[in-house]
Amino acid sequence: MVDTEREQGHVTGAVRMRRLRRTGALRALVRETTLTVDDFIHPLFITAGAGFEKPIETMPGHSQRSVDRLDAEIDELVSLGISSVLLFGIPAEKDARGTASYDPDGPVPRATRAIKARAPEMIVIADVCLCEYTNHGHCGVLVDESGDVRNDETLELLGRASVAYAEAGADVIAPSAMMDFQIAAIRRALDAAGHTHIPILSYAAKYSSAFYGPFRAAAESTPTFGDRRSYQMDPANSREAMREVELDVAEGADMLMVKPAGAYLDIIRQVRDRWGHPLVAYQVSGEYAMLKAAARLGWIDERRSALESLVAIRRAGADAIITYYAKEAAVWLAER
Repeated sequence: MVDTEREQGHVTGAVRMRRLRRTGALRALVRETTLTVDDFIHPLFITAGAGFEKPIETMPGHSQRSVDRLDAEIDELVSLGISSVLLFGIPAEKDARGTASYDPDGPVPRATRAIKARAPEMIVIADVCLCEYTNHGHCGVLVDESGDVRNDETLELLGRASVAYAEAGADVIAPSAMMDFQIAAIRRALDAAGHTHIPILSYAAKYSSAFYGPFRAAAESTPTFGDRRSYQMDPANSREAMREVELDVAEGADMLMVKPAGAYLDIIRQVRDRWGHPLVAYQVSGEYAMLKAAARLGWIDERRSALESLVAIRRAGADAIITYYAKEAAVWLAER
C-alpha cells in the first residue's frame, strides 16, 4: 500500500506540482518562457505619394501610410520600446517585372531613410519580393498565365531590390519570394555593391497558407490569376521545410524564418533543434484577424488569447516574432 501511495505521490515530502503555482510571483519565478517587447517586430505598409493614411479593414489597428505620415507611428513604437520594423512597399505603378521594387525613390527606400532620420536606433528590415510590385501579383517574372515563375530571371531583380534597400539604410534584407537560390543571389548582389555587413533574414520555410488573406489586401498583392503553390510550400510537408532551411543556411542566410507561426509550431521547434541561427516566426495577418474577430464578438478574451499565442511561438523556439499585435502586446506586458 505504501509503495502504491509513494508511486502516486501521496506520501510526506512527495512532489506536489501545485506548490509553485500558488501566487503570481512564484509562477513568474519558475516561468520557462519569457515574452518581452524586445521579441517583437512590427510590420508597416508604406505607400507611394503623400498625405495618405488608410486604415486596413481586415486588420484593425493597422493602416497603409505614405512616408510623410510615418512620424507619429515611429514615435509611438519608440515610446513602447519596440525597436524593429518590417517594411512592405506599395508602389504608384506596377508592371509585369515589378521594376518599382528596385526604384531608389520607391516606398521602402524612402521610408527607410525617414525612419533612420527620426529614430536612428530602429532596426529596419526590408521585405524583398515582387508580388506587391507586379501587375499580376505573383512573386517574380512569369513564364505564362499558369502562374509559374521564371526562377533565375527573378533572382536578378531580387538582388537589385536588395541593393536599393541596403543603400537606403536598411539593416536587414528579408527575401520572401521563395525562389530557389535567392539567398545566394542576394548575397552576391549585396557583397558586390559593398554591403557585406548587411545580414539576410531568410523566409526559409514559407508555406502556401490560407492565413495570408488579410495581408494580401493590405499589401495589394493578391494574384490576379492562379496561386503561389508552385513556389510556396505545401502545408502538409515538414521534411521539405528542413531541406529548404538547410539550403538557405548553405547559401549564407544569417537568420531564419518560419511563416506562418501558429499552425506551424512543430516546424519552428524542428528548425530550432537543428540549427543555431537566430530564428524568427511570423504571426501572420490571418492569425491576427481571427483573434480580433473572435474578441469583437465576445467569444474570447483578446489580451489573454493574444499573449498566450505569442508565448506559444516563443516556447516553440522562436527568438523573435513578427506580429501585428506588437503595439498592443507591448502595452499589455508593461501593465502586467
